[in-house]
Amino acid sequence: MSETEVVDAARARLGVSEDQLTSFWTLMWEEYLGKLNVELFEWFRGLRPRFRTGILSNSFVGAREREQERYGFADVTDVIVYSHEVGFAKPDPRVYALTCERLGVDPGGVVFLDDAPAAVEGARAAGWQAVLFGTTAQAIADVDACLAT
Repeated sequence: MSETEVVDAARARLGVSEDQLTSFWTLMWEEYLGKLNVELFEWFRGLRPRFRTGILSNSFVGAREREQERYGFADVTDVIVYSHEVGFAKPDPRVYALTCERLGVDPGGVVFLDDAPAAVEGARAAGWQAVLFGTTAQAIADVDACLAT
């Protein structure tokens, strides 16, 4: 569905005023986009050009545009795979394979970081090295250790 179709469906199902609908979407996007982990973002940005980098996101229609506007993700990474665009999400094995294809790397050459245990297990099942995010310092140290091998 397009973002317009999603908004139209919400309008039809919720039966709220246009002001209420606008407030709903504003609050939804604020929650969805959250607050950037600046330390992790700056570390990630610094991985290039030594490494090809990517973002694999279980996402919602409109995420690419809003994340780019707010955070500039496309400016700091080689590939972004959004689940709503490709039709499958973590931990589906197809999304890991597609990400490898788009990055032009073999599964064994990928180091993956995520805060969802199921996504980390899915990545490991796909042959990736995978780190479960706990804290920023731990995540950076664990990924750096994987990259050093």
